[in-house]
Amino acid sequence: MKIRLVLLLMAGILSGCASTPTNTDNVCSVFDQRGGWFNNWYKYAKNTEKEYGVPVPVLMATIYKESGFNAKAKPPRTKLLGFIPWKRPSSAYGYPQALDSTWDGYKKATGRRGADRDDFKDAVQFVGWYHYQSYKKNGVPRNDTYNLYLNYYAGHGGYARGTWKNNQWMKGAAQRTAQMANQYQQQMRGCGRG
Repeated sequence: MKIRLVLLLMAGILSGCASTPTNTDNVCSVFDQRGGWFNNWYKYAKNTEKEYGVPVPVLMATIYKESGFNAKAKPPRTKLLGFIPWKRPSSAYGYPQALDSTWDGYKKATGRRGADRDDFKDAVQFVGWYHYQSYKKNGVPRNDTYNLYLNYYAGHGGYARGTWKNNQWMKGAAQRTAQMANQYQQQMRGCGRG
């Protein structure tokens, strides 16, 4: 009987690590699904907020927009001759959809050499760090989701050059991310995490 109880407990603890959360439009639901002892997403996001000053709803909305909380997310492959799966358009990967070069720069700058893009704790720290760089380099307030996302997508140099100004898709994505951050903020107040 004791062995069965231990196995059930272990299965419950590990099941939170295995898949993409459901109901990702509700951040309280996401935190409830990933609120275990060993993989507590709210704790990781809150620690990142303390370290970089970027609010939890901004962090979570960025990851929602980038990967839908899918640890193994990658851009879809292009098609050769219109139907043969071919190369991916970029090296973006994981929760933050960070490019290889950007991720390597983050690890070097922070000393987090073992960080992985498919580990939520590492990914949310990366997003906080990147948004903090947007604040330092381009003067974007750390609660300005719209402009933080434009920096995230266009890169710090691209944002500074204004490459996003005539890009309706990019501005629309930034607007949707800002709306999600506002929604997440209201939800967090409602579930006692805001």
